[in-house]
Amino acid sequence: MNPNHVGIIMDGNGRWATERGLERFEGHKRGLETLKSTVDLALKHNIPHISFFVFSTENFFRPAKEVNFLMDLLKQAFFSYIDECVSRGIKIKVVGNLSLLEDDIQRLCKTAEEKTKYCNNLKAYFAVAYGGRREIVDAVNKILASQVKSVSEESFRQYLYCPEMPDIDLLIRTGKEKRISNYFLWQIQYSEIFFSEKYWPDFDEDELVNAINFFKTRERRFGRVMDNFANVKN
Repeated sequence: MNPNHVGIIMDGNGRWATERGLERFEGHKRGLETLKSTVDLALKHNIPHISFFVFSTENFFRPAKEVNFLMDLLKQAFFSYIDECVSRGIKIKVVGNLSLLEDDIQRLCKTAEEKTKYCNNLKAYFAVAYGGRREIVDAVNKILASQVKSVSEESFRQYLYCPEMPDIDLLIRTGKEKRISNYFLWQIQYSEIFFSEKYWPDFDEDELVNAINFFKTRERRFGRVMDNFANVKN
């Protein structure tokens, strides 16, 4: 069975460019094209949900020139990609603390969500201005403000940025690093993790299939033993 939700930490754009004697910006441009092609692959392989770590809260501490370039690239991507998503039935959800973004980017994010809200072939989540710890802290502050005295794990989920987003079954990280970098900490509690040796611009269908095949080999018990696992949904 394919994973219901694939999450991807897109790492290695800068190193991909540097190793080729290019400016880091060229790696980010190439990475955007890889993102689009990976969305196509999710449709092809019948993956219902896919999420991408586009820009973290920590990324704001990069050099201003690079941050500005990435923000401009983000604007161009949303502006040029929305209509294609509508025509192909791709629902867009932008997940993060969007108040950290400039007003024009916030408007583009809302426009993308509004125009694609009735699409149902694929749900694509883009983590922008996102940090896993920040999401949990923001959720706690919402709970405190609401004066709720007690929450369960399920009711806590309702205070997250995107409560309807299902937990991540398969987490892919490219770029040769082996860490999760503050990505959807609540939602990856039982994710199977595939670390790719490829930089993100080189990620392709073969590597996605490798990750899916790795997922299919996993025995997902969710902390249980097999004798008590019969009624647990994969």
